[in-house]
Amino acid sequence: MKQLWMPRLALIASIISLAACSSLATKQAVPVSVKNGTSSLQASWVVMGENGQAIARAITTDTVCPALMQDGVAQTMSVRASAATVAQRKTASKPDASKPSEFPVLTCEAPLSKTTKTASIAGHDLPVPKAVVQKIVVVGDSGCRLKAVDNYFQPCNDGEKWAFRSMVETAAKFKPDLVLHVGDYQYRENSCPEGHPECAGSPWGYGWDTWQADFFSPAQALLNAAPWVVVRGNHESCVRAGQGWWRFMDPRALQAGRDCNLDQDDMTGDYSAPYAVPLGSVGGQSAQFIVFDSSKVPYKNIPKTDPSHQIYLDQMKAVNQLAEQADFNLFTNHHPILGLSVEKKVSGGLDVKPGNGALQDIMQEVNPARLFSPKIQVAISGHVHLFEALTFSNDYPTQFVSGNGGSSLDIPLKTPLAAGVTPYPAAQLAHFSNSNDVGFMTLERQSNYWKVQAWNKNGQLMTECQMQEKSTQCRHVAE
Repeated sequence: MKQLWMPRLALIASIISLAACSSLATKQAVPVSVKNGTSSLQASWVVMGENGQAIARAITTDTVCPALMQDGVAQTMSVRASAATVAQRKTASKPDASKPSEFPVLTCEAPLSKTTKTASIAGHDLPVPKAVVQKIVVVGDSGCRLKAVDNYFQPCNDGEKWAFRSMVETAAKFKPDLVLHVGDYQYRENSCPEGHPECAGSPWGYGWDTWQADFFSPAQALLNAAPWVVVRGNHESCVRAGQGWWRFMDPRALQAGRDCNLDQDDMTGDYSAPYAVPLGSVGGQSAQFIVFDSSKVPYKNIPKTDPSHQIYLDQMKAVNQLAEQADFNLFTNHHPILGLSVEKKVSGGLDVKPGNGALQDIMQEVNPARLFSPKIQVAISGHVHLFEALTFSNDYPTQFVSGNGGSSLDIPLKTPLAAGVTPYPAAQLAHFSNSNDVGFMTLERQSNYWKVQAWNKNGQLMTECQMQEKSTQCRHVAE
């Protein structure tokens, strides 16, 4: 791989940036030469932030940030997070099943200009955003589950039983303009015990080695293929992988107190405001993603006296305001608001559960008629480890669940569903299909509709839908 060597002025600027721990890149542009050499670059990609601002990210074992090349001109990247070992904090696991989080890497970032045509870091080409996004790949719930409290240890060393990498390689062949991940990137919470050779030697905890194994290494083909929109899942809350979420993933500036390093700051680190990512216009219709952080949402209703109730209430009001910016809005969060899930009953049989009650309760206060703003036509989520498509005969948004990205899969619901089953009492279910094959979803814009297709990890079509402003028609394909 080619190595970028910066002249003295750029190097000085980079060192100054490191000392300041700035979250935005300097505007200085200086020419650099490219020489052959061994790169310390561990990962590089593009994440889409508020108002469609593209941000180049890099993770390196160097002590200074590399240069970002934009259209042949270099600029120094600035430090997002320095290498550090973070002291052990309260986690979702017992103290003796937790450990400090080691990050022996530097995270760097720089904004991409909207006029940039080519970009690279250390000789590694970056995917440049398109003004009009027409093909989107959606993945979610992708990590390999190692969880002591459930005595569940997924075979992370078996590429068939944890098939995130092969799914990613298939999805990359679709050549998307954008990738959407609907949350839960990192699942290796506890150590693989003796007697489990299929996960033996796996990194665990919340440090860089686990993020690399669970996400950055297997996701490489899609990180190379297109910019990403990232949604935060419950596995990225502060008591889990929140430290890595803020260091690596979230497009917004990293601020002290929002890094999930200290328990007492979790009310800051666990909540973040919604934002919109424009997708451009096709056929005179503008579209955008609205990204909502539901990482700390419980299943049951939140008491009005709980501070998080007011936080989510205000954020849902902000979603309504964001929805006014586009003709077609795709709301994306981790917990399905209009999805279904299933659990085994202790007595045997299956228990079908409706959509997230906490969010439904709060949304009723803001949008009593249909939970969502009338400007929101579709919701896309994860959390349930299945693919699901739900349409409604009355005025509720279409709900897609793309939670079958590789983590331990859930039990699919048998179809047709029993009469009266619905994710929300007032929502009249017209179509429901689901699958627990590892796979992904694609959204492809046509002149006056969206083609939505669900694929398994080998590229076999499972479900396809035609989505228009007020109606969606779906059919299940694979048996």
